[in-house]
Amino acid sequence: MLRLVLPKGSLERATIELFEAADLAVSRSSEVDYRATVKDHRISDVRILRPQEIPHYVADGLFDLGITGRDWVEETGAEVVSLGELAYSKATPQPIRIVLAVAAGSPWTSLGDLPDGARVSTEYPRLTERYLSAHGVKADVVLSYGATEAKVPEIADAVVELTETGRALKAAGLRILETVLESSTELIANPASYRDLERRKAMQDINTLLQGALDARGRVLVKLNVGTADLGRVIALLPAMRSPTVSELFGGGSYAVETVVPKDSINRLIPELKDAGASDIIELPISKIVP
Repeated sequence: MLRLVLPKGSLERATIELFEAADLAVSRSSEVDYRATVKDHRISDVRILRPQEIPHYVADGLFDLGITGRDWVEETGAEVVSLGELAYSKATPQPIRIVLAVAAGSPWTSLGDLPDGARVSTEYPRLTERYLSAHGVKADVVLSYGATEAKVPEIADAVVELTETGRALKAAGLRILETVLESSTELIANPASYRDLERRKAMQDINTLLQGALDARGRVLVKLNVGTADLGRVIALLPAMRSPTVSELFGGGSYAVETVVPKDSINRLIPELKDAGASDIIELPISKIVP
């Protein structure tokens, strides 16, 4: 039913892993194959292409659904429907930033310090031109085909480049002046396909599965038993998403408790629960959380 396009390159592995976690495993003959399949009746065709191209392809109706970054939607100006952010990237779940950076030793400390005619190198020329123009900066924006951070100061006075942590820019001897755009990975749809009720329902189903897999990351299910006298102390220790589920056990006098907690707290939490009177503590992995 849906023609799906996924990003190749830095987001490729993280995207494939997300689809597998969502029980939408992507199959292809090799890691360099641009064609793939998903064994799901809602997905008829899968391609893996550069994220820079995906907004145009989805807007033009070559695909119904795609995953790309907000940065490329803004750069291309493609008219697509956003079904929402997917909180993952190649290194962190945080949004990436498109930033304006200059040499660490540059006297410029803000965007307004850039002189007329400053050379700005970037892989986002249209986004950069719009941003600089909106702030009254008359710069010479030049398209970069890669290694953008290496072009200061000999080839460019400044760069507009993406960063997740800022470490690569700092290692290249650059200093960030401004954040041009915060960009997250997004699930985008072709407007005409989205207006079709059957296709829209299929898109929403896929989005639910992907979001559920993302929400489950870093969380585990904890189940335990506890006596009536210790119930209050145990409940107070649980950092639940919502109120824990508490059920009285047969025969009375004790309770079964279960809740979802952050995985990174479990090594501290289990001994504390045991000391507070909990027993039969079980930690279980979670594949999806759908509110």
